[in-house]
Amino acid sequence: MPPKTLLIVGHVPSPNTQVLRDAVERGAHHPDIGGVSVDARSPFDTEPDHVKRADAIVLGTTENLGYMSGALKDFFDRIYYPCLEETEAKPFALYVRAGMDGTGTMRAVDSITTGLRWKAVREHLLCRGEYQDRFETDCEELGMFMAAGLEAGVF
Repeated sequence: MPPKTLLIVGHVPSPNTQVLRDAVERGAHHPDIGGVSVDARSPFDTEPDHVKRADAIVLGTTENLGYMSGALKDFFDRIYYPCLEETEAKPFALYVRAGMDGTGTMRAVDSITTGLRWKAVREHLLCRGEYQDRFETDCEELGMFMAAGLEAGVF
């Protein structure tokens, strides 16, 4: 059986956000998890075919003026209609690096993913306020959760 694919689409405009995206990827590559291929990309480098081929997606964004990053919005603008009919019930998770409260960012992503009819498989991960080392741990756990869920056939 071919490996399942976890697509990580993470916007990384700073060293801290790169650490978070790398932590998700590291968690997805946990040595106890097999049968899952991980494809980590910038939102700008992600095309509709990447989304269609993925069995699950992790989205990562910064909070920008109470909204998702322009990079993630650009991603959604480009993949929305090409993926609309072919990715219904796609399992996804979201992490947000927020300097404020992150609610506007999560609400915006929820609005688009609801339109796509994707399925959030866990509560959104909100890394809020001053940067903390636990954000990296939380993101690594998110990657493990998603890869393990794919491996086990939970989603």
